[in-house]
Amino acid sequence: MVTYLSLLRGINVSGKRIIKMDALKQLYEKLKFKNVHTYVQSGNVIFSANKEDTKQLAQKISVQIEKEFGFDVPVIVLTSTNLKAIIDHNLLAKDKSKNAEFLHVTFLGDVPETFDKDAILKVKHPTEAIEITSSAVYLYCPNGYGKTKLNNTFLEKNLKVPATTRNWKTVNELLKLLTRGSLDKSQS
Repeated sequence: MVTYLSLLRGINVSGKRIIKMDALKQLYEKLKFKNVHTYVQSGNVIFSANKEDTKQLAQKISVQIEKEFGFDVPVIVLTSTNLKAIIDHNLLAKDKSKNAEFLHVTFLGDVPETFDKDAILKVKHPTEAIEITSSAVYLYCPNGYGKTKLNNTFLEKNLKVPATTRNWKTVNELLKLLTRGSLDKSQS
């Protein structure tokens, strides 16, 4: 068994596409996943499953959500190794002049093939910072994520890949929980 993290895009935001965490947990259990735990109301689920391709797991979860709830929800699945690498590569977090409270990570469902970086940088506020990699976009939004034009929808459209964004505190907490889940598995 491997412990995974799934990130669901766009549920329980602005009163749309509501999925209660209990119902989401039950859905994962119907898929025969073990040790299912949710974290906050925005679609973060840690679970254990037989070793499987993360894209196949994401597809399986997304299909089941559409069956049960009637709407399409993009899902990104990561292992603890994937998540740790994304955290470790965040150069903005290593910049001591940046307040971690304003850091965000946009997780990418696929590697962006071609995109116009200048078009993305054109909407960036002068106080903001952005770093784009093959698996994540790192954002620093000192005026608040709710005010940036570099939001999830904009990045998805311009990078042409599914994506979902979490704040830096949540990302680090998810790694702790995911690693703890992995440790629990090795001890049982």
